[in-house]
Amino acid sequence: MVEPGATPWSAPAPVAVRQSSLRERNLAAIVAAVCRAEVPPSRADLAAELSMTRATAGRLVDELVAARVVDEVDRSQGARGRPAKGLLPGTGIVGLGLAVETDRLLVRAVDLRGRVVGERVVGSSAGDAESVLDALAHQAREVRRGLQGRRLVGVGVALPGIVDDDGRLLRAPNLRWNDVDVAGILASVGGRHRVLVANEADMAALVEAEPRPGRLGPWTDFVHVSAAVGVGGAIVSGGRVVAGEHGAAGELGHVCVDPSGPACGCGSTGCLEQYVGLRAVAEVSGLPRDRVATGLAAGAAAGDPRCVAAVEQVTHALSVALASVVNVVGISSVVLGGHLAALDPATIEAIRARLDARVIGSRWKPVQVTVARGDHAAAATGAAHRALADVVARPATWV
Repeated sequence: MVEPGATPWSAPAPVAVRQSSLRERNLAAIVAAVCRAEVPPSRADLAAELSMTRATAGRLVDELVAARVVDEVDRSQGARGRPAKGLLPGTGIVGLGLAVETDRLLVRAVDLRGRVVGERVVGSSAGDAESVLDALAHQAREVRRGLQGRRLVGVGVALPGIVDDDGRLLRAPNLRWNDVDVAGILASVGGRHRVLVANEADMAALVEAEPRPGRLGPWTDFVHVSAAVGVGGAIVSGGRVVAGEHGAAGELGHVCVDPSGPACGCGSTGCLEQYVGLRAVAEVSGLPRDRVATGLAAGAAAGDPRCVAAVEQVTHALSVALASVVNVVGISSVVLGGHLAALDPATIEAIRARLDARVIGSRWKPVQVTVARGDHAAAATGAAHRALADVVARPATWV
């Protein structure tokens, strides 16, 4: 698109870089470098890596330390002279992550180093949105009270449904919630901070893509499956979760496995969720829901026919649904989360082999299947990471 008054062949007009803009960029570059570093860098290390003068790097680091965005730590004595001070992401900066699941509420406070510094997990029965969110807000306030002087910079909320950019939950079939102003109801938790609302599968995928705020994981492109009572999914490309035009990308649980299959809460039939969701696996295996993750693989290994049937159902349904996604998006790495992360290696290999048979590009790039990190509150952790993202990207706002 050509701006009004411009000609298609004209070069963009040069834009002057204000001193404040340069400072903001340099602060962001320093924080990004500290967050991704394997070893705590010194001021001199940062100056060399970022092509800054030592004086500039030192002055900006001092600002970040004063604001608690960065912490100084002692490093081991070198060959000569005094040991340089190393720099780590600040422990005084905290993001609050909240998550609603069908049977529990979770709240996590996470600092810039990715450490959990406060947590609440409580059971929750199905109920109307306002009462459940009021209970969640109470738990969040309890966690906030225990932060002991740490600086809260934001609140993220993860929900099992479709969320718009204004923090409104449009639909969550497994909660039976529709058109809920989540950000408005939870505004008191955030105080002066905006409450950021997102899909729970997207937030669980964010933790896989970014195990610590500002530090990318080993895979930058993958399809993530988040399995609980419902089944969510996310597509991660270039280390970023793909939201889609309306924030509904990655609804893997509602990819059709069999059009003539059982009815789904979303209104369709034969959705993946009806074959690999917790209710479905528990029904076929005969296991209680709270034992599916720990008991399914053991039962199948022991020859229990119902567990064997459940494993076959999961293997078939996942290979059909994931092959469609992998063929469309062209990403050949898959991460299984929730109770699917407890599948035994033989089942994981069977899923991978069936995907290879269905994915057109597998001859050149075989599909990789692995399991998630095992964070029992991955969505809440991801929501906290999202709340912290602004500090990593725009630290000048917080200095």
